[in-house]
Amino acid sequence: MASTNHELADFLKRARAQCDPARAGLPPDGRVRRVPGLRREEVAVLAGVSADYYARLEQGRRITPSAAVVAAIGQALDLDAAGQAHLNDLIGISTAPVRRRAPSVQRLRPGLHQLLDSLDGTPALILGRRADVLGANRLAKALFADFDAMPPRERNYTRWLFLDHDARALFADWQAQARAAVENLRLDVGRDPGDEATQSLITELRQRSADFDHWWRQHRVHRRTHGSKKLLHPLVGELTVAYETLPLPGDSETVLFLYTTEAASPSRQALDLLASWTLTHPSATATAVVEPG
Repeated sequence: MASTNHELADFLKRARAQCDPARAGLPPDGRVRRVPGLRREEVAVLAGVSADYYARLEQGRRITPSAAVVAAIGQALDLDAAGQAHLNDLIGISTAPVRRRAPSVQRLRPGLHQLLDSLDGTPALILGRRADVLGANRLAKALFADFDAMPPRERNYTRWLFLDHDARALFADWQAQARAAVENLRLDVGRDPGDEATQSLITELRQRSADFDHWWRQHRVHRRTHGSKKLLHPLVGELTVAYETLPLPGDSETVLFLYTTEAASPSRQALDLLASWTLTHPSATATAVVEPG
């Protein structure tokens, strides 16, 4: 007997519960809705499949619909691009090229370390699979944390965000940042559910953080491409940084994060002050405390 695809079943149920029937364009039928979102048969109608076929998918049965059917289901569930990609991964019809199994430990080539160092006036991080921090320049370490000083297994952005007390104090919008990190990790694990290091990280975070466990069970996905972060930095005070992500050529699983501030803004002044501070205090990080003068 074929095993059940529990991740697919969970994702479809939660996506269906989050749908707005009015937005889906369904006419009112006079029935009282006992649960939020769409009914199974409504998703089936919108996707153009039989109610029985969709029910079997939502039960996690090991069936493989065509790409067109999966796209129609994603549209019926009002999934965004990240949600559709996650659905494709869970069903097993990802359009990404098949790659050989990558080594469990990622390392940056020397040229990427040189690139980080050359971006001296801009905080920059390179993240790998499951948001492992593979590299950080001087200003990123001062803005966030000195990841290089952490034990290798702890150099993970999501782990730091949830388990480090200083990280919670650093972000004025911690809940928004932490939730986005969970949803991005959900997207990663859908692409490679058999990765042992990823599963170990998820197990640890679910056991040690009630917030992580709560958001993980919601099974939402998000791809970080750009956005902003609001910080309460212990050295330079309040500032807002915008970020852009750039996938690196030659390795689709490494992403460069660049953090910038608006010209002539208080945030730019704060970042310039931090940059100046790190030149005279090379060991300064986001967890440093300014001694009273």
